[in-house]
Amino acid sequence: MLGSLTRLQRYYLYYTGCFLTFVAALALLERHGMPPRWIGYAFLFFTMSMYAVIGIVSRTSDVSEYYVAGRRIPAFFNGMATGADWMSAASFIGLAGTLYLSGFQGLAYVIGWTGGFVLVALLLAPYLRRFGQYTIPDFLGARYGGNAIRLVAVAAAILASFVYVVAQIYGVGVITSRFVSLQFEIGVFVGLAGILVCSFLGGMRAVTWTQVAQYLILIVAYITPVAILSWNVTGNPVPQLVYGQVLQQVTQLEERLFDTPAEQEVRRLYQARADLYAQRIMQLPQSLSLEREQLSSQINQLKASDAQMRDIVVLERLRRDLPQDPEQARTRWENEMFAAAERGKPPLRHAEPFPGETVAEQKVQRINFLALIFCLTIGTAALPHLLIRYYTTPTVHAARESVFWSLGFILLLYVTAPAYAVFAKYEVLSHLTDIPIAKLPSWVAAWTKVGLVSIEDINADGILQFAELSLNPDVIVLATPEIAGMPYVVSGLVAAGGLAAALSTADGLLLTITSALSHDVYYRIMRPGASTQFRLVISKSLLLLVAVLAATVAAQKPGTILSMVAWAFSIAGSAFFPALVLGIFWERATRAGALAGMAVGVLLTLYYIVRVEFDGLGWFGARGFQMAPWFDVQSTSAGVFGVMAGFLTTVLVSLVTKPDPRGGSFLKNIRFRREADPT
Repeated sequence: MLGSLTRLQRYYLYYTGCFLTFVAALALLERHGMPPRWIGYAFLFFTMSMYAVIGIVSRTSDVSEYYVAGRRIPAFFNGMATGADWMSAASFIGLAGTLYLSGFQGLAYVIGWTGGFVLVALLLAPYLRRFGQYTIPDFLGARYGGNAIRLVAVAAAILASFVYVVAQIYGVGVITSRFVSLQFEIGVFVGLAGILVCSFLGGMRAVTWTQVAQYLILIVAYITPVAILSWNVTGNPVPQLVYGQVLQQVTQLEERLFDTPAEQEVRRLYQARADLYAQRIMQLPQSLSLEREQLSSQINQLKASDAQMRDIVVLERLRRDLPQDPEQARTRWENEMFAAAERGKPPLRHAEPFPGETVAEQKVQRINFLALIFCLTIGTAALPHLLIRYYTTPTVHAARESVFWSLGFILLLYVTAPAYAVFAKYEVLSHLTDIPIAKLPSWVAAWTKVGLVSIEDINADGILQFAELSLNPDVIVLATPEIAGMPYVVSGLVAAGGLAAALSTADGLLLTITSALSHDVYYRIMRPGASTQFRLVISKSLLLLVAVLAATVAAQKPGTILSMVAWAFSIAGSAFFPALVLGIFWERATRAGALAGMAVGVLLTLYYIVRVEFDGLGWFGARGFQMAPWFDVQSTSAGVFGVMAGFLTTVLVSLVTKPDPRGGSFLKNIRFRREADPT
């Protein structure tokens, strides 16, 4: 084992050296005139080729190798693979962006995601590994008995993993559309090819070794630009140590810029726009008819006066783009109203905890901060694609040890994300805000084309105020090298890291979905006698089908990466955490209780997300479907209600139903069996 570990370390050391040499060669070529687009393609094809080679070399037709990598992954490398599996596009792309936009409030993601691994180490990983088998539905089916709970677990695993994988493929589309100039929808399916080439041939075995390679790329890509930025600003290349002093400079810039007369005027104009939209909405359908009549009148007047055709075309386009009916107008104008009202609010100070003009608003901020931490912590401990990684270690001790290594590898990124946000905000406030719009750097126009940056000179003074700049949180990490004026090769490196983060998590998620369908549904329920070869054929066919479906959904741009991921955590936590924890530590938990708890938890979480988040999109036809948040909790924290309801329902139903005799023997087996026993 020691010799194998040393050999693996040597292989990945060579791999890292080759990658760094490749980056250095591109930097040299850029200095000699290599076009930026070629650099983007070079990173894309080099990294994809490396992942493809690993996937092909790791191909297997063995069931144990395909589902759990033969249970032979050393703790160190399993920790690194888990780190890559965990640090998805949400962590790589979205976390620093959320910290940039929300400051202190964004720390809920760092605290919640890190705390979840403590629960994994203490409550779940050792017992799941001692149990053995292949999937989380396997565990629940063995603990509680029957196919019903296995099917509910499969449905919940698919739902949570599918929402999560859509977010990853969406991130791939954002990266490829910007850095290799592909259309977003095409970029999504290019990323899909990269996902399939890793997981299709070798299953968990190929995914694991690819994820180790992807971790090395993503961590180098994440730290490099902020280290360069830290050196340029402070003279110290370790941003984690010095971003506190830069935060003080950010605070000073905020005090100077946020209360200027021009900034206050811009916010007043946005608030007036929000009020105008509110008035139009209240006067529907008359307001829509009046606006159409006014545009038609202006067009007729211009035609009668022989005005320039360009002005007529502009007005005709405005008339054509008007909503077709009052319901469509209400939906569109409400979105415009909320967006304008948001930009009309006083800007958040980066270091201000729980901001708000009143005590009630500050209370709402505290509630959502704590609720989000709770959901992310519980969701982390219940994510199926994360938990099955601990089936791949040789022993229970190795499973515990790999959790330690996972935290260590994840720590490198999570202590860097707050620094990333602070340095990015410093660059925006000091070099972008309060300058002529005509002199804005080229990266603004480039990201505007992708749709992640918008500029509006609402007060027509030709100067960019902070409120006139809108940055999608998904753009902060990817654009920081350009914001700081670094060579384009650094931007390409960051794009390669973001691609690695998205692909690594997508591989694990797709494998979780297809394993649940092929192993738990097809093999365990439909055809227990199916041959090994046919089981793998079914699994690979489903992998292809689910991947294409996820890419199709991602191409519709359903939301920001971080919001989609937060929904997935709430769904996973409410579905699995109560059933798993009570199933391990409470003998009295019964099949009926677990079934009821899982069903109530998931349905309540989905109900809350849909009612709060999607009611204004016209999905359900009637405006009466709209619901105010309970206790002002946002939809991203819907799992608060689902998890509590799941625990309560499981306990109550278990107490009123007949005890299951299998509970005691099962728990004795997984809690006290010696590690030397074969699993």
